[in-house]
Amino acid sequence: MSRALAGKIRMAEEIGRVAAAETTSSSAPSISPSRWAWPSVLRWIPTSTERIIAAEKRLLSLVKTRHVQEQVNIGSGPPGSKIPWFRSTSNEPRFINTVEFDSKDSNSPTLVMVHGYGASQGFFYRNFDALASRFRVVAIDQLGWGGSSRPDFTCKSTEETEAWFIDSFEEWRKAKNLSNFVLLGHSFGGYVAAKYALKHPEHIQHLILVGPAGFTSETDQSSEWVAKFRATWKGMIFNHLWESGFTPQKIVRGLGPWGPDLVRRYTSARFGSHSTGDVLSEEESALFTDYIYHTLAAKGSGEQCLKYIFSFGAFARKPLLQSASHWKVPTTFIYGYHDWMNYQGAQQAREEMKVPCDIIRVPQAGHFVFIDNTSGFHSAVFYACRRILSPDNNSEDLPLPQSLVSA
Repeated sequence: MSRALAGKIRMAEEIGRVAAAETTSSSAPSISPSRWAWPSVLRWIPTSTERIIAAEKRLLSLVKTRHVQEQVNIGSGPPGSKIPWFRSTSNEPRFINTVEFDSKDSNSPTLVMVHGYGASQGFFYRNFDALASRFRVVAIDQLGWGGSSRPDFTCKSTEETEAWFIDSFEEWRKAKNLSNFVLLGHSFGGYVAAKYALKHPEHIQHLILVGPAGFTSETDQSSEWVAKFRATWKGMIFNHLWESGFTPQKIVRGLGPWGPDLVRRYTSARFGSHSTGDVLSEEESALFTDYIYHTLAAKGSGEQCLKYIFSFGAFARKPLLQSASHWKVPTTFIYGYHDWMNYQGAQQAREEMKVPCDIIRVPQAGHFVFIDNTSGFHSAVFYACRRILSPDNNSEDLPLPQSLVSA
């Protein structure tokens, strides 16, 4: 079975076990007789954009670097389009939640950070201080996630779904008047960043893909394992849920008042007892859990992209590997040593690329390499951007830091 599929199945099973435990071990809050007679879980309103932003501010209180949060207006839809953000029934403007960190040097290059699936920009909270020492750091919540606008997701194809993210990012870039920046994307955010760089290479100095999704397709050898898994009863259930648009976030919402504890248990397991690197402190864990819960429990929007971008097993429907020969931006791949994303896909892509390309593996880290091994991750980013950070020195001759591994 592919490492990506195995990782996602383990995560889903863990969430399912915790969810089952929650429904049997907890009791719902008392019901006011003045409210309508729906069961309390169905009436539970778990969060809002305001609560997401408040949780974000609490989490970012751990960051020492001065920063500013803003909602960047990207309009009601792509220019020239007769439909507002792909069939949304509303013409109201959309906003991209953005946090910008002061750089120690006003001439520092700009680093734009894009989160992965089911995440948001606050996931990078452990990295902002270190990266802001060398960059002007700007982190966003993609359209439909985190504290950004969450339009109804009505895309009906892979092409429309890719455009949802690529075009909204481009409108955000225009609104921020950015160009010639380093673009970093994690996981699904890496897929979006790569697709954006293919369409708009003129704006990107360097592309950093951290455990990126989307390089392999079902023609990959590991798809044989997927076919065998689909034939099992468990595989048939997972495949049906995938194709029906079921998402992990729906579990969190469906659990209502038990949702926060589900997220707490998952966070404690992934970044605590089962961590492959630096364990979260008690304060970090509490703030991070609260933040994750609010971003997951809010109205579903961007999360619905999953079945249009990937087939079951996390195989891309339009693999990036097929576009490797068209790459126009120097690229660095960064993987945790225990990442469930397979770095061999990046190695195959590098063979087709006509631009500089490095592949770096960071020890004591999994898929969330920037949380698991922060110092290793920062070293990898600085090395990736050595030509930009030290243009006057012999940056090409700089050796890879000893803590990192070249693949």
